[in-house]
Amino acid sequence: MYYDVIMTGFGGQGIQTISLIVALAAMEKNLAVTYLPSYGVEKRGGRTDVYVILSDEEIGSPITNRPKALLAMDVIGLVFYQDMLEPGSLLIANTSLIPESKIRVKEGVCVLKVKTNEEAIAMGNPKMANMITLGCFVSQLGFLDLNDLKAVIGQVIPERLKETIPGNIKAIERGLEIAGSMKM
Repeated sequence: MYYDVIMTGFGGQGIQTISLIVALAAMEKNLAVTYLPSYGVEKRGGRTDVYVILSDEEIGSPITNRPKALLAMDVIGLVFYQDMLEPGSLLIANTSLIPESKIRVKEGVCVLKVKTNEEAIAMGNPKMANMITLGCFVSQLGFLDLNDLKAVIGQVIPERLKETIPGNIKAIERGLEIAGSMKM
């Protein structure tokens, strides 16, 4: 098994948080993991991208040019990475910030268009858009599930925000529900 994903957005959207949750959950399942974050030079709101590779064998490189999945939280990340997707891969696009006209992927790419910001606001916390996206993503994997995420979320969420964990889990569950109701 080999699975690579690029998660992209801007600082403050929680890309680093959800990528760490995925990486730790995979490590708990004894998978090999590479985690390569990058940050823009801006103090706040700069570009943030993470390459996460999960495998049951040794991983040769932390970089991917043909990811099996792209989680795009904003239009800049989508436009930059979407051409890397091949038929059979997955795109989760935050259509709260990405105009649908910008989504131009090859035929055979599974596309989940989710208004994650609006969904998070409806749940009472606009900062939960990342967790909704994480739920959508995990719904498409056969090797990680909600229980795997619950087992590690406390290791990623900082101590000062521990009270947000139940809400984060509800947002992940909402993402699972949203993706489950969409036709692929």
